[in-house]
Amino acid sequence: MSGLRKMAAAFTAFLGAALVTYSFYTPAKAALAQLLLERAWTRVERGEANAKPWPWADMSPLAKIEVPRLGQRDIVLEGASGQAMAFGPGHMPNTSQIGARGTAIIAAHRDTQFAMLKDVRIGDLIIVETRDGNHTTFRVTSMRVVKADASGLDPADPGPTGARLALVTCYPFAGVLHSPWRYVVLADLMSSTGRASVRATNARKREPATPRRI
Repeated sequence: MSGLRKMAAAFTAFLGAALVTYSFYTPAKAALAQLLLERAWTRVERGEANAKPWPWADMSPLAKIEVPRLGQRDIVLEGASGQAMAFGPGHMPNTSQIGARGTAIIAAHRDTQFAMLKDVRIGDLIIVETRDGNHTTFRVTSMRVVKADASGLDPADPGPTGARLALVTCYPFAGVLHSPWRYVVLADLMSSTGRASVRATNARKREPATPRRI
């Protein structure tokens, strides 16, 4: 029995060391990736169509997301696969484009970029700049904890203002193992500078038709 206890103790120590190493490695990797993505984003702003953060990357920046009150700014990638999210927040491709009618969903790990979601408050502004030059401002309206397979998020839901943004991460924030729970921050559109602005489109729809002169 003593031998089994020693083996169990050794395995527990090894597992603990592995988890500690992972908890440091993942944030460090994400931080370095964001630095390279920031440089790629600068090239996007200069007009480069497919600015890769490193030569062998199969991804390029999609948007820049900022929470001014928290001083948080991150580069968003297209796709929410494990590979993409290892480097930064990912936009789920089967959801609306950011600022377009419907709900755009962005996901990231709870121990990297979206660790800040625990500090987000109702009323906070979220500003998103997409690579087409559009600047869209959202206001946080709610936070909730949901099951991963029953989030209640509908990509077709435009919310009360025509467009929504959902930021999603694993929950609880202090956890390190896989969790069936997700933390969701919902924000509704306030304004957009894009020509295809949902608000401008809705305003045009409300305008009375100009009578024709005969």
